[in-house]
Amino acid sequence: PGSKSHLRYEKYSKAKTVGEALRLGSYPVDWCWDFERGFIKVKGEPLRDEPLDISKGEDGKITDVDRAINTWYIRELAKQLGMKPAELSASAGWGESVHIRALRLLAQREASDRLEAADREGRMITDEEVLLTLKRWPFYRNPWRKNVMQPGKTWVFSDSLGLLRDRQGDVHLTACSRRYPQVVELFGRWLKDHLPDDAKGFTWTTINVNCNYAAVTHRDNGNFGPSFIKAFGEFEGGALNYWPDDSGGNLEDLPKSKQSLDLTEGLALFNGNCAHGVQPFKGSRYSLVYFTVACHPLVNAEDRKKMALLGFPLPAPDMDPHQLLRPPKGYCLKTRVALTPAKHKLPAFRFYKPSDLPKCKSKPKSDAQVKKIAAGRYKPETQKSFYSSEARNARKEEKDDFMEV
Repeated sequence: PGSKSHLRYEKYSKAKTVGEALRLGSYPVDWCWDFERGFIKVKGEPLRDEPLDISKGEDGKITDVDRAINTWYIRELAKQLGMKPAELSASAGWGESVHIRALRLLAQREASDRLEAADREGRMITDEEVLLTLKRWPFYRNPWRKNVMQPGKTWVFSDSLGLLRDRQGDVHLTACSRRYPQVVELFGRWLKDHLPDDAKGFTWTTINVNCNYAAVTHRDNGNFGPSFIKAFGEFEGGALNYWPDDSGGNLEDLPKSKQSLDLTEGLALFNGNCAHGVQPFKGSRYSLVYFTVACHPLVNAEDRKKMALLGFPLPAPDMDPHQLLRPPKGYCLKTRVALTPAKHKLPAFRFYKPSDLPKCKSKPKSDAQVKKIAAGRYKPETQKSFYSSEARNARKEEKDDFMEV
């Protein structure tokens, strides 16, 4: 009695709804306190598993409660980061809400801590560390990956880290790779730590980070070489359907027989240019897909250096895309492909159980060594936009000047 919170409680305790409590002067932190002690009960709709990012919600579905919680939540996130909400807002990149910026900064900081812990202890990045980072990472509602969307869907939770060709034809590192480099490094280091001995030659330029969608059967036309894929999370179902000898044609004409790969039980190497999709699932399912974009030779020297700092093992310009997996044979005469004897001996896919993966361990490092490694890491960049028209024109002029010389 006599405290500020108690004075507020005397006013809002008469409320029957959260909206009424807000109008009578309560704060979201008051609800947490009262709920934990049984003073209030939750009834009715809507119920949310986590605070709504109001910048991504539909106006008609955003309530006063959502707005109040969002303000409080952003304030708490800013406090964790040692920042002011206004600083968070000012530092958000193009297309990022304050909500997403705050959570991604936390993911970046935690990924950096996990990398340093692995260095200090001389150990691999664990599945648990990857999952914790995926859970922290707020996903973008991606409207561009239409080939993976279920009927009626207009977006999926999917982000691309590393190299991509944008819709203007420019080949560069994605913006979130530059803003949150240790998240990228942690995901890449996990695969490097777990790469099987017979796949040491695998290279990648890009990591697709996916959350909670079952991709329809599709082809990733434009990949160079095979892809590694692993699923994380607590879910049932969600196996990868894969047609290893698909060499094109109508997806509806695919044979019924296919490979079904349980990605909770191991790591799969497959040809993403062949038809594949994800079975329905229940629970929270994340996946990481490592692959090389076909336009990788076009990356500029500056981005190539940055990718090396991030740990991407870039392919050589003359690399054989079929050195680990044979090309697909085709399922009918129209798409049948003749293979050389050497390629015929290669598998169409590889699946590795945890017992097949290396248990590498390096020597623990001193604090001074860990600090030196951390100092050499790619530092987060903070520009509002990396790929404005002005930046594109400047790069084009540099390229033209180089060609003239």
